[in-house]
Amino acid sequence: MQGIVRYFQEAREELKKVNWPTRVQVLEGTQTVFIFVIFMTLLIWGMDRLFHLGMGALLK
Repeated sequence: MQGIVRYFQEAREELKKVNWPTRVQVLEGTQTVFIFVIFMTLLIWGMDRLFHLGMGALLK
């Protein structure tokens, strides 16, 4: 039992050392990821559309 208590005490001490991001940093990171996901989605959709049209032309 004492090992478990020690583990949580040490974990708590380590969490105090963490450099947590500010609210602004989190929002900026989230915005960057969101824009990247939209860009990649449109890129993959566009490539899929081109391949679909290309395959359709080849099969006709």
